[in-house]
Amino acid sequence: MADPSTVNTTVTPHFEAESAIAAAAALARATEPVVKTTAEPRVLPRAMLGEFLGTFVLVFFGVGVVNAAVATGTQVGLWQVAVVWAIGVTLGIYSSAAMSGAHLNPAITLVGVVFDRFPIHRAIGYMLAQVAGAMAASAVLYTMFAEAILEFERRHGLLRGGPGSERSAMVFGEYFPNPAVFGTAEDAWRIVGPQSAFMAEMIGTAMLAFLIAAVTHPRNSARPPAAVQALFIGLGVAAIISVVAPLTQAGLNPARDFGPRLVSWFLGWGEIAIPGPRGGWLSVYIVAPCIGALIGGGLYRLMAGRLLAPTADERSP
Repeated sequence: MADPSTVNTTVTPHFEAESAIAAAAALARATEPVVKTTAEPRVLPRAMLGEFLGTFVLVFFGVGVVNAAVATGTQVGLWQVAVVWAIGVTLGIYSSAAMSGAHLNPAITLVGVVFDRFPIHRAIGYMLAQVAGAMAASAVLYTMFAEAILEFERRHGLLRGGPGSERSAMVFGEYFPNPAVFGTAEDAWRIVGPQSAFMAEMIGTAMLAFLIAAVTHPRNSARPPAAVQALFIGLGVAAIISVVAPLTQAGLNPARDFGPRLVSWFLGWGEIAIPGPRGGWLSVYIVAPCIGALIGGGLYRLMAGRLLAPTADERSP
C-alpha cells in the first residue's frame, strides 16, 4: 500500500527513492515512471512478486490475528487486534518495497493511476498479485486454524454456510455489523445498515489514503524520517481499525476482503461469503474503499500542491 514508483535501475521515477526503506516511504508521492520497453517483461513480474509477498505478509498477520481472536479467544479487546494489524502492515511494506514500492492495496494503486500517472497495465498486474497474495495467506491460515474454527462452530451451533455462520466466516471476509460485537440476528442489521457501512468504509479508507500522503509527501517538511514512515502508516491503520471495526470490521483494502472472502467461499461458507447474508459486500468492501482512497489521496495532493512550498528538486530547472 505504497507509492506507484518501483525501485529498479531501468525506472526513472519523478521522486526517486534512495533506498529500499525510502521506497516503502514513498507511498503517496506523485510519480511519472519512465520504463524502457525492453525492460518491462523483467520489471513487472518482479514488482508483481513484491506485491504478492507484501500482501501475503500483511494478510498473514492481520487476518491471522482475527482467526486467533475469534476461533481461540486469546486476544483481549479490539486494540490488541488493531496493533497486530499495524505490525502486519509495517512488515508488509518493508518486505516488498524494494521490488514494487509496496502498494498492497488496490485502492492505493488506483490512487496512483488517477493522480500519479501510474500505468494502467501495471496497476492491473499489481491488483491481481495483491488478491493472489491475500488468497495464499488465507489458505495457509486455514491449514493452521481449521480445527479451531470447526470447534468454534460446534460450540456455537453453527452450520457452515447456514444462517448465522458469518460468526465464523468473519475470520476471513468482513461483515456489517461486526458479528463479534452485535451478533447475527436480524435485529442487529438495524444498527449498521448498508448506507452506514458504505460511509464507514469510504471514510476510513479516505483517512488512510490521506495519512499515507501526509506521512510521505515530499512537500510535507514535518514528515517523519523515511526509515520509520512505514511504522507510522501501520499505526494509522490501527487507529482507523479502532474506530471503524466495530461497525464493519474495517476492510479498508479490497484485496484484504476479496481474497480471504473467496477462499472462505471455496471452504464451504458459500452464499454467506458471496454475496453475503444481506448482500452489499461489493459496494461496501470494494467500491467504498476505492472511492474513499481517491477522496483522501486526492485531497492531500490538492492541499500540498496549493498550500505547501515546492521542494528543491521541483524548483530546480
